[in-house]
Amino acid sequence: MGGLFSSSAPKFDPIKDLADLTGKVAIVTGGNSGIGYATVQHLARQGAKVYIGARSGERAKAAIERLRAEGLQPGNGELEWLELDLSDPRKAKASAEVFLTKEKQLDILVNNAGVMRIPYKIDSTYGIQQNMLVNHFSPFVFTKALLPLLIETAKKQESDVRIVIVSSQTIGMMKGRDVHFRDINDINEKFGNSMLSDMYRYAYSKLANALHAKQLQRRFDLEGIPITVMALHPGSVNTEGIRQDPSTSIPVLGPLVKLLIGQFFIAASAGAYASSFAAASPIVKAERDKYKGAYLDPPGKIVPPPAPQAESTELAEELWATTEAILQSFDL
Repeated sequence: MGGLFSSSAPKFDPIKDLADLTGKVAIVTGGNSGIGYATVQHLARQGAKVYIGARSGERAKAAIERLRAEGLQPGNGELEWLELDLSDPRKAKASAEVFLTKEKQLDILVNNAGVMRIPYKIDSTYGIQQNMLVNHFSPFVFTKALLPLLIETAKKQESDVRIVIVSSQTIGMMKGRDVHFRDINDINEKFGNSMLSDMYRYAYSKLANALHAKQLQRRFDLEGIPITVMALHPGSVNTEGIRQDPSTSIPVLGPLVKLLIGQFFIAASAGAYASSFAAASPIVKAERDKYKGAYLDPPGKIVPPPAPQAESTELAEELWATTEAILQSFDL
């Protein structure tokens, strides 16, 4: 989810501006709809074998049928469903383990799936509020379980392994706030009881995404592992998720919000430009040091994150340590 308004993304043609991905294997979480669907389409059209990470097999298979009907030329990549339920970190880990039995390489991981503005709810099993559970903890577990294969792939000659984490410019709402990830109390912060509390919780989880990307890149760099990690803002995109935003059902105001979404938000295909650029642009490979740990605006512009906290090494380490401590308490 982006900010309120967004102009059209700069000119970008995925067919011309992305690398040939023949022989590459990718995972796109939430690839059955919206930005994820369009990302899958862009990568498959360049020849990649793309796994659509989705909870519903019915929806994933419907997406695959639609993708094939819309055409996968010129690259004619392959499409597969990977069952993935981010509402439960244990299931997310199991999904990664299933993938590891299917493939011997993984070149691209796009962590795209997540929830947006939702009511405050603590998960009964893990004691973690839903925004953070789905948007950060489960993707963290999923990525961690896939790291051995990502690292093994990165060791190959001429490899170009990338991890892309979809964040949001709404993290700018955290600017000026004393934000922490010290313990479960911070993780489960309600951010008050105003109409914007759910948006603040969403922004907090998206800040966690940006910090996860930064810290993961730092760890790779320290170990000399040639994997490029990027976080990004996809733009203000007219997706199923944004059309279901609580603001669209407010009496009187709702119809206006829907009108504004239709007028000012970009289509999902263009909303996937930043993800596709980060995943497959040859520019990233040619200038890898420049893009390592970068935060991107559409279609692939390196920009300072909207929240200065996203650049904090201390906050990133704090988030990582707390995330691992909480997950280890559940043997994850």
